[in-house]
Amino acid sequence: MILYYALGGGLGHLSRARKVLGEREDAVLLTASGHARDPRVTAGRPVIPVPRRLGRDRAAFRAWIAALLDELQPDELLVDAFPGGVLGELCGLELPPARLVGRRVRWDVYARRLDGPLPRYDVVHALEPLGYAPPGPVEPLTLPHAAPGEPLADEPHTLIVHAGPEAELQQLLALARGKTIVVHPKHRDVYPVEPHLAHATRIITGAGFNAVQETAPYRDRHTAVPFARALDDQHARAVAMRS
Repeated sequence: MILYYALGGGLGHLSRARKVLGEREDAVLLTASGHARDPRVTAGRPVIPVPRRLGRDRAAFRAWIAALLDELQPDELLVDAFPGGVLGELCGLELPPARLVGRRVRWDVYARRLDGPLPRYDVVHALEPLGYAPPGPVEPLTLPHAAPGEPLADEPHTLIVHAGPEAELQQLLALARGKTIVVHPKHRDVYPVEPHLAHATRIITGAGFNAVQETAPYRDRHTAVPFARALDDQHARAVAMRS
């Protein structure tokens, strides 16, 4: 059994897990995201919810994770984004065979959450420049792109895709012109949206990892707006995307 550690706010960690795991049926998702209640997001996989009381208590979270690993005895642990865990709770733990699915991290901020050395991983998949020294041998991993699906409109249209706060959505809307379709949990709820990107004349998103990865084939008509995140460096990603 694979245990996929998908801790962190929002939709991104679970969407990335969906791509990394592909058709694997022996995976269990570890998450605190409310999006895990949506079977479209989890692909119907079992979910272990992290108790909310652990969200700010690193020591209690570490003890809970250690007990969970001892109980489940997973064949492999996949850790998404945060090499020491979202609070640093993986530091000092003895992990099963483990892979890190790494993306950019604001290391200057994240390092303050760590109270010990990072775990050593059997493999590190650096999906983009990490911003820190990989804690294990790096092996490539290419995330798949979805085949084009049906258009969301018959006429030329701008597609705005975002799962974040309304204030951020309004910033994206300010850039739109003409017929505009807003894909957002509180507007038009489409998931996954990637199959519909091919038909948009313009695509406007934030600069989160998944948005940038999924729009890569359409870079000439994609606008990415970086938003402030506690641990994700969207500004660095947006700069790299333009270079």
